[in-house]
Amino acid sequence: MNAIRRALDSDLGHSFRHSPVTIVAAFFVVVLFAGAIFAPLIAPYSPFDPATLNLMNGFTPPMEPNAFTGETFWLGTDDQGRDVFSAILYGMRISLFVGFAAVLLALILGVVAGLVAGYVGGWFDTVIMRVADVQLTFPSILVAMLIFGIAKGLTPPDMRDQMAIWVLIVSIGLSDWVQFARVVRGATLVERGKEYVQAARLIGRSPGAIMFRHVLPNVMSPVLVIATIGLALAIIAEATLSFLGVGAPPTQPSLGTLIRIGQGYLFSGEWWILFFPAMTLLVLALSVNLLGDWLREALNPRLR
Repeated sequence: MNAIRRALDSDLGHSFRHSPVTIVAAFFVVVLFAGAIFAPLIAPYSPFDPATLNLMNGFTPPMEPNAFTGETFWLGTDDQGRDVFSAILYGMRISLFVGFAAVLLALILGVVAGLVAGYVGGWFDTVIMRVADVQLTFPSILVAMLIFGIAKGLTPPDMRDQMAIWVLIVSIGLSDWVQFARVVRGATLVERGKEYVQAARLIGRSPGAIMFRHVLPNVMSPVLVIATIGLALAIIAEATLSFLGVGAPPTQPSLGTLIRIGQGYLFSGEWWILFFPAMTLLVLALSVNLLGDWLREALNPRLR
């Protein structure tokens, strides 16, 4: 209780308590994350188990009994008789897993590259920044699609469905490392000239120890902000790739795959197949993005 009280009385806690938008966003994030994590306990059906599907339940509207089986589903069913509510919970698990893993990969690559480039400088700094500049000239989604296509082409055909999620993570991660690298490089250029770095050099600390034990903790605040906002962008990127048919496989559908399936039935009257997954994606991405904006303002005194 004392730790919670200290957290609420801190600058971050005070900023959070006085931001109604942030509180609402945090509420939705907690609810959606909990729904994804505990999907096997919450979902009334297992939507991706063919043995539990009944085609007679297909196209059942929300909260209306099916004409053949008499079953009622909260958010209706899709063309295969899958419960949309259960499919959304399980789809969020894949979307969040891909988002977190892709951001973690981008963070590791970007932080290491930016830290070394900013501290060492010279030709390594020039090469890293020119590669970053070239990659920034292309939309990240196109870079992700290119990497996904190359990686999937190198994957054996009989393993493509099993490796699709990991290929998706690598594709998004490699397309988003640039933001981390540029921010960390800029912060490292400032930190490397400070007294504590000079003192570490005088006592004989190695460059690696100085970078990762002394400089890195002092450049992590902006990285956490970028990671929070990057999570929302990674979820949207995954949904975009899956919607285009180059992301999660049909056997492991994410929110983007569910939206792609629902889009085909939008104009035939089965609106709920598209509407509910799309709204879930919108609320999830918007809530995470709002938390990232709040964190950026709370950790930057100049924006207060």
